Amino acid sequence: MIIAIDGPAASGKGTLGRRLAGHYGLRHLDTGLIYRAVAKAVLDAGEPLDDVACAGRAARSLDPSRFDEQVLKSHPVGEAASVVSAIPEVRAALIDFQRGFGRTPPGAVLDGRDIGTVIFPDADIKIFVTAAPEARARRRTLELQAAGVSVNEEEVLADILRRDQRDSGRAAAPLKRAPDAHLLDTTQLDIDAAFRAAIDIVEAVRAGRQRG
Repeated sequence: MIIAIDGPAASGKGTLGRRLAGHYGLRHLDTGLIYRAVAKAVLDAGEPLDDVACAGRAARSLDPSRFDEQVLKSHPVGEAASVVSAIPEVRAALIDFQRGFGRTPPGAVLDGRDIGTVIFPDADIKIFVTAAPEARARRRTLELQAAGVSVNEEEVLADILRRDQRDSGRAAAPLKRAPDAHLLDTTQLDIDAAFRAAIDIVEAVRAGRQRG
Protein backbone atom coordinates (compact mmCIF):
# COMPACT_ATOMS: atom_id res chain seq x y z
CA MET A 1 0.00 0.00 0.00
CA ILE A 2 1.24 3.47 -0.89
CA ILE A 3 -0.18 6.49 0.93
CA ALA A 4 0.62 9.90 -0.54
CA ILE A 5 0.35 12.90 1.78
CA ASP A 6 0.76 16.39 0.38
CA GLY A 7 0.35 19.84 1.85
CA PRO A 8 2.01 23.17 2.57
CA ALA A 9 4.67 23.90 5.17
CA ALA A 10 3.76 23.24 8.83
CA SER A 11 0.39 21.68 7.96
CA GLY A 12 1.24 18.59 10.02
CA LYS A 13 1.74 16.19 7.11
CA GLY A 14 5.10 14.90 8.37
CA THR A 15 3.80 13.94 11.79
CA LEU A 16 0.75 12.32 10.23
CA GLY A 17 2.96 10.44 7.80
CA ARG A 18 5.10 8.96 10.56
CA ARG A 19 2.09 7.94 12.63
CA LEU A 20 0.23 6.41 9.70
CA ALA A 21 3.33 4.44 8.70
CA GLY A 22 3.67 3.08 12.23
CA HIS A 23 -0.02 2.22 12.42
CA TYR A 24 -0.05 0.27 9.16
CA GLY A 25 3.44 -1.22 9.34
CA LEU A 26 4.72 0.75 6.34
CA ARG A 27 7.96 2.59 5.70
CA HIS A 28 7.95 6.39 5.92
CA LEU A 29 9.74 8.99 3.85
CA ASP A 30 9.67 12.70 4.58
CA THR A 31 10.55 13.80 1.06
CA GLY A 32 11.18 17.33 2.27
CA LEU A 33 14.36 16.07 3.94
CA ILE A 34 15.73 15.05 0.55
CA TYR A 35 15.33 18.57 -0.79
CA ARG A 36 16.66 20.03 2.45
CA ALA A 37 19.77 17.87 2.08
CA VAL A 38 20.33 19.24 -1.42
CA ALA A 39 19.85 22.77 -0.13
CA LYS A 40 22.35 22.22 2.69
CA ALA A 41 24.90 20.83 0.25
CA VAL A 42 24.58 23.96 -1.90
CA LEU A 43 24.84 26.20 1.17
CA ASP A 44 27.89 24.29 2.40
CA ALA A 45 29.50 24.70 -1.03
CA GLY A 46 29.02 28.45 -0.80
CA GLU A 47 27.15 28.60 -4.08
CA PRO A 48 23.94 30.50 -4.89
CA LEU A 49 20.81 28.49 -4.20
CA ASP A 50 19.76 28.77 -7.82
CA ASP A 51 23.05 27.30 -9.09
CA VAL A 52 21.63 24.54 -11.27
CA ALA A 53 24.90 22.64 -11.71
CA CYS A 54 25.76 22.58 -8.01
CA ALA A 55 22.24 21.63 -6.93
CA GLY A 56 22.07 18.91 -9.58
CA ARG A 57 25.35 17.36 -8.42
CA ALA A 58 24.13 17.40 -4.82
CA ALA A 59 20.84 15.73 -5.77
CA ARG A 60 22.62 12.94 -7.63
CA SER A 61 25.01 12.16 -4.78
CA LEU A 62 22.75 12.11 -1.72
CA ASP A 63 23.18 9.48 0.97
CA PRO A 64 20.02 9.43 3.12
CA SER A 65 21.73 7.22 5.69
CA ARG A 66 23.94 10.18 6.61
CA PHE A 67 21.15 12.75 7.04
CA ASP A 68 21.24 14.78 10.25
CA GLU A 69 17.52 15.44 10.65
CA GLN A 70 17.96 18.09 13.33
CA VAL A 71 20.27 20.13 11.12
CA LEU A 72 18.18 19.60 8.01
CA LYS A 73 15.05 20.81 9.80
CA SER A 74 16.60 24.13 10.80
CA HIS A 75 14.82 27.25 9.57
CA PRO A 76 17.57 28.49 7.17
CA VAL A 77 17.83 25.09 5.48
CA GLY A 78 14.05 24.87 5.15
CA GLU A 79 13.92 28.28 3.49
CA ALA A 80 16.73 27.28 1.11
CA ALA A 81 15.01 23.99 0.28
CA SER A 82 11.97 25.82 -1.04
CA VAL A 83 14.27 27.51 -3.56
CA VAL A 84 16.27 24.50 -4.76
CA SER A 85 13.17 22.32 -5.00
CA ALA A 86 11.94 24.55 -7.83
CA ILE A 87 14.91 23.55 -10.00
CA PRO A 88 13.72 20.96 -12.57
CA GLU A 89 17.10 19.20 -12.63
CA VAL A 90 16.92 18.61 -8.88
CA ARG A 91 13.38 17.26 -9.04
CA ALA A 92 14.27 14.91 -11.89
CA ALA A 93 17.26 13.52 -10.01
CA LEU A 94 15.17 12.70 -6.95
CA ILE A 95 12.04 11.24 -8.53
CA ASP A 96 13.52 7.77 -9.08
CA PHE A 97 14.68 7.56 -5.47
CA GLN A 98 11.24 8.41 -4.14
CA ARG A 99 9.47 5.96 -6.44
CA GLY A 100 11.88 3.17 -5.59
CA PHE A 101 11.35 3.80 -1.89
CA GLY A 102 7.58 3.67 -2.20
CA ARG A 103 7.51 0.52 -4.30
CA THR A 104 9.73 -1.45 -1.95
CA PRO A 105 7.59 -3.95 0.04
CA PRO A 106 5.54 -3.65 2.14
CA GLY A 107 4.85 -0.16 0.81
CA ALA A 108 5.24 3.28 2.27
CA VAL A 109 3.78 6.56 3.40
CA LEU A 110 5.43 9.47 1.62
CA ASP A 111 4.79 13.08 2.51
CA GLY A 112 5.72 16.12 0.50
CA ARG A 113 4.26 18.57 -1.97
CA ASP A 114 3.91 16.58 -5.18
CA ILE A 115 3.56 12.96 -4.06
CA GLY A 116 -0.02 12.47 -5.22
CA THR A 117 0.34 14.55 -8.37
CA VAL A 118 3.80 13.63 -9.70
CA ILE A 119 5.63 10.94 -7.74
CA PHE A 120 2.73 8.55 -7.19
CA PRO A 121 -0.32 9.68 -9.19
CA ASP A 122 -1.50 6.06 -8.83
CA ALA A 123 -1.09 5.95 -5.03
CA ASP A 124 -3.62 3.77 -3.23
CA ILE A 125 -4.64 6.64 -0.96
CA LYS A 126 -4.03 10.36 -1.30
CA ILE A 127 -4.50 12.91 1.47
CA PHE A 128 -4.02 16.66 1.09
CA VAL A 129 -3.33 18.17 4.50
CA THR A 130 -3.84 21.88 4.97
CA ALA A 131 -4.43 24.50 7.67
CA ALA A 132 -4.84 28.25 7.89
CA PRO A 133 -1.49 30.09 7.53
CA GLU A 134 -1.87 31.59 11.00
CA ALA A 135 -2.31 28.16 12.57
CA ARG A 136 0.68 26.83 10.71
CA ALA A 137 2.81 29.79 11.77
CA ARG A 138 1.85 29.24 15.40
CA ARG A 139 2.79 25.56 15.22
CA ARG A 140 6.12 26.25 13.54
CA THR A 141 6.93 28.98 16.06
CA LEU A 142 6.27 26.65 18.99
CA GLU A 143 8.31 23.92 17.32
CA LEU A 144 11.28 26.22 16.81
CA GLN A 145 11.04 27.65 20.32
CA ALA A 146 10.98 24.13 21.75
CA ALA A 147 14.22 23.52 19.87
CA GLY A 148 15.75 26.57 21.52
CA VAL A 149 15.45 28.88 18.52
CA SER A 150 14.38 32.46 19.17
CA VAL A 151 11.78 33.40 16.54
CA ASN A 152 9.08 35.97 15.94
CA GLU A 153 5.68 34.52 15.03
CA GLU A 154 4.90 37.34 12.59
CA GLU A 155 8.15 36.67 10.76
CA VAL A 156 7.39 32.95 10.66
CA LEU A 157 3.97 33.72 9.17
CA ALA A 158 5.51 35.96 6.52
CA ASP A 159 7.99 33.21 5.68
CA ILE A 160 5.21 30.61 5.39
CA LEU A 161 3.23 32.88 3.06
CA ARG A 162 6.32 33.37 0.87
CA ARG A 163 6.91 29.63 0.74
CA ASP A 164 3.27 28.97 -0.12
CA GLN A 165 3.52 31.38 -3.01
CA ARG A 166 6.75 29.84 -4.31
CA ASP A 167 5.56 26.25 -3.88
CA SER A 168 2.22 26.88 -5.58
CA GLY A 169 3.60 29.07 -8.35
CA ARG A 170 6.70 27.15 -9.42
CA ALA A 171 6.81 25.75 -12.94
CA ALA A 172 8.04 22.30 -11.86
CA ALA A 173 5.44 20.23 -9.99
CA PRO A 174 3.65 23.04 -8.15
CA LEU A 175 1.94 22.32 -4.86
CA LYS A 176 -1.69 21.51 -5.57
CA ARG A 177 -4.32 19.06 -4.45
CA ALA A 178 -4.70 16.02 -6.68
CA PRO A 179 -8.27 15.69 -8.00
CA ASP A 180 -8.72 12.40 -6.14
CA ALA A 181 -7.00 13.46 -2.90
CA HIS A 182 -9.00 13.61 0.31
CA LEU A 183 -8.84 17.02 1.97
CA LEU A 184 -7.85 17.11 5.64
CA ASP A 185 -7.97 20.58 7.21
CA THR A 186 -6.11 20.51 10.52
CA THR A 187 -6.67 24.16 11.49
CA GLN A 188 -8.88 23.23 14.44
CA LEU A 189 -7.38 19.78 15.11
CA ASP A 190 -4.60 18.68 17.44
CA ILE A 191 -2.33 15.89 16.23
CA ASP A 192 -4.39 13.11 17.81
CA ALA A 193 -7.60 14.33 16.21
CA ALA A 194 -5.86 14.80 12.87
CA PHE A 195 -4.45 11.27 13.09
CA ARG A 196 -7.90 9.82 13.79
CA ALA A 197 -9.29 11.75 10.82
CA ALA A 198 -6.52 10.40 8.58
CA ILE A 199 -7.19 6.83 9.75
CA ASP A 200 -10.87 7.35 8.91
CA ILE A 201 -9.91 8.42 5.39
CA VAL A 202 -7.64 5.42 4.85
CA GLU A 203 -10.18 2.94 6.19
CA ALA A 204 -13.01 4.44 4.13
CA VAL A 205 -10.97 4.09 0.94
CA ARG A 206 -9.98 0.53 1.77
CA ALA A 207 -13.56 -0.43 2.63
CA GLY A 208 -14.80 1.09 -0.62
CA ARG A 209 -12.33 -0.98 -2.63
CA GLN A 210 -13.27 -4.16 -0.81
CA ARG A 211 -16.92 -3.56 -1.61
CA GLY A 212 -16.04 -2.89 -5.23
